[in-house]
Amino acid sequence: MLPSTINIFEKAARKAGKILTRDFGEIENLQIQSKSVGDFVTSTDLKVERSIIETLKYYYPNANFVTEESGNIKGDGDTIVIDPIDGTSNFIHGIPHVGIVIGKIIQNEITDGIIFNPILNEFYWASHGKGAWCNNKRLRVSKRQELSSCLVGTGIPFGTRIYNNYYDELRNISKITAGVRRLGAASLDLAYVASGKIDGFWEKDLNLWDVCSGVLIVREAGGRVSEPMGEIWTINSRDILASNTLIHNKLIEKLTLL
Repeated sequence: MLPSTINIFEKAARKAGKILTRDFGEIENLQIQSKSVGDFVTSTDLKVERSIIETLKYYYPNANFVTEESGNIKGDGDTIVIDPIDGTSNFIHGIPHVGIVIGKIIQNEITDGIIFNPILNEFYWASHGKGAWCNNKRLRVSKRQELSSCLVGTGIPFGTRIYNNYYDELRNISKITAGVRRLGAASLDLAYVASGKIDGFWEKDLNLWDVCSGVLIVREAGGRVSEPMGEIWTINSRDILASNTLIHNKLIEKLTLL
């Protein structure tokens, strides 16, 4: 039986997911606005977010909502974080690698989180102490220890997000692993770490709604999360490194460009 919070989040995500799935087949008719170079918002993002908030406000009328499109909706209850479509660029281009993200934070700790890809019907969830799951399958991180056999995910910065040393980091990781993957949705990258599909993931300049659920899912699947230089990851962190734990320190070494 799902924890009550996850049950509510699933109800909200599946209802909103019907909007996303319907619009995914009508991509050429979407209204698209550009926030900045390569950073888009569609009419679907806005509709999905409104649907999620509407459902959650029924169950959590006093919650404090932190959302990608609507900003902060102040309340005096617990904090609920929402990303209506993580992977909007994928969505616009017809790539079915997208996720609806909803997470709950109590006293600066992530307690519950879901990532739902309605196109592939993959429902990832975790609650503190309850493990990590995709649909009815328990998730475990991989057991690979040698970087030469590991796949590592990343985000490739674009526009003004390109930072010094990124290509040095990429070169260092590419040279000693079985490959680097750029999938276009940080939430699902983290879900893939938790699933053992990839062995590690790093990215910088992310927002809380991109990663909050994924962080908990990785940890509940036996993985480790920190900042790329090894510092403790908190809900205020902008940069992230997640792994199967076994290769974490090796990745830190390569990302610190030693």
